[in-house]
Amino acid sequence: MALQSTVITRKFTYNGISLGDPAPGKDPDQIRIFYATQFPELLTAIVEGPVTKGGVATYTFQRAVGSKG
Repeated sequence: MALQSTVITRKFTYNGISLGDPAPGKDPDQIRIFYATQFPELLTAIVEGPVTKGGVATYTFQRAVGSKG
């Protein structure tokens, strides 16, 4: 029995927006910081996932929920 390898691509989403993977060698948290230049609220966001389906691993940037005081 031969082993098969499957290439998994990464995708990132934030607030319903699909974001590409600008640096496949970086971890998801580093990608979050990269996209924080466009979406400053990502500086305090968390990374959820991945959810893998059809060879695509999707990570979701979720804004941190907190209370203003």
